[in-house]
Amino acid sequence: MSVAEELPGGNDVALLRQSLDEVRRVIVGQDHMVERLIVALLARGHCLLEGVPGVAKTLAASTLATVVGGTFARIQFTPDLVPSDIVGTRVYHPSNEKFDVELGPVFVNFLLADEINRAPAKVQSALLEVMAERQVTLAGVTHPLPKPFIVLATQNPIESEGVYPLPEVQRDRFLFRVRVPHPSAHEELEILHRMSVTPPVPERVLDPGKLLSLQEAAEQISVHQLVADYVVRLVMSTRNPAEYGLADLTETIEIGVSPRATLGLVAAGRALALLRGRDYLLPDDVRDVAVDVMSHRLMLTFDALADGVDPEQVVRQILHAVPPPLVVWNQNR
Repeated sequence: MSVAEELPGGNDVALLRQSLDEVRRVIVGQDHMVERLIVALLARGHCLLEGVPGVAKTLAASTLATVVGGTFARIQFTPDLVPSDIVGTRVYHPSNEKFDVELGPVFVNFLLADEINRAPAKVQSALLEVMAERQVTLAGVTHPLPKPFIVLATQNPIESEGVYPLPEVQRDRFLFRVRVPHPSAHEELEILHRMSVTPPVPERVLDPGKLLSLQEAAEQISVHQLVADYVVRLVMSTRNPAEYGLADLTETIEIGVSPRATLGLVAAGRALALLRGRDYLLPDDVRDVAVDVMSHRLMLTFDALADGVDPEQVVRQILHAVPPPLVVWNQNR
């Protein structure tokens, strides 16, 4: 009997690992990105993939949607997009002299917002209600989105023409901001071998109903009080760095992370613990997701931005300075 089958909810763990392996059968390398996509699904969070063109961001999102099942839509964001193109609008029908509501493409389980930073502010703001409330209001009527619902967005960080930087309020809606690097040399060779012939086709492993039960299982992961206190200390160290031995960050951080980071650290840590086959949260789970949860929520000072300070390095400095607790779990419970 495998270790996963011996654990409570072992079948759930086996399904999650099967889903992970199925995505990796299509995506070469990028293990960090693939794992974060699965974790975001379990944590009911949205994910922003940031990387140069051609590093399999869009392919990873569409492959994940196929493996998990459910409905999927891709919206290519462009400067001429308007809010009604994504959320829907009222359409007048002369035949019956009535207005009918035509729902937009956001009414799916998986929404791929490709190159999200190419859309103007009005379109990006239209996504705020979709991402935060999981609903759309048209003509005074609220239309709930299907469950589960997740936004997988991509953006190119190197282009400056024809792009609109995401406002802080929208970046805060994303659970993760995952940077997707170029593949290594041996991964590039494997891409050549795997994709230069008939590319692999992913198979469906889950369904929306099973995903909802897995999300509920992740929410039941036990969180020790010491681990919860550790999460709060990590968040507070971004707001009052001098109190945590990080006085040098006072001139680097303009505004610390929001309370969504606190909730996101616990939710993502729980999902990662479930993926790793545990029913309790460890400080290492929190540390593993901290960079992807916190870095895009940090607002750095003008001088820090001018000096090219990387928010991810700031988070790593905080992780090094704020000691994690020593939690000993009773394995018999």
